[in-house]
Amino acid sequence: MGKDILDFDFDAIEKLADIVNQKELEEITLSDCDKMITVKGKTCPPPPIGGIPAPVPAANVNAVPESAPAEAEGNIVKAPIVGTFYAAPSPDDEPYVTVGKSVKKGDVIFIIESMKVMSEVTSDFDGVVKEIMVKNGDALEFDQPVMVIG
Repeated sequence: MGKDILDFDFDAIEKLADIVNQKELEEITLSDCDKMITVKGKTCPPPPIGGIPAPVPAANVNAVPESAPAEAEGNIVKAPIVGTFYAAPSPDDEPYVTVGKSVKKGDVIFIIESMKVMSEVTSDFDGVVKEIMVKNGDALEFDQPVMVIG
């Protein structure tokens, strides 16, 4: 286990995370002689005791109301990985896209920083950006809606 985290294959880690999410596993662990990796999924809170509902967590001030995706018509772009959303390549640069901007399939539309790695996210659709559902610097969950392209 004396290996540095940089010795891991990040593509393999991402595939493990996908398996955990798709199969709704609590965790998966793989190891060989000198390294081990554990990927943990989301765990559900325990059921309420005695029929008393569990407390509702504080609302996220950056959360988008549930009705927002239904109002916007078009293709929903979701976060392919967990990380931090960045609208531009650097704080001094213009955002890749803004509401009303036309995009083509393959255009870079935002960046997700995950484990100190910046990953460009490209559009799978041609169209116009109808809505951006997150703000610069927001934490993203896997498969979280990020924007609508119509």
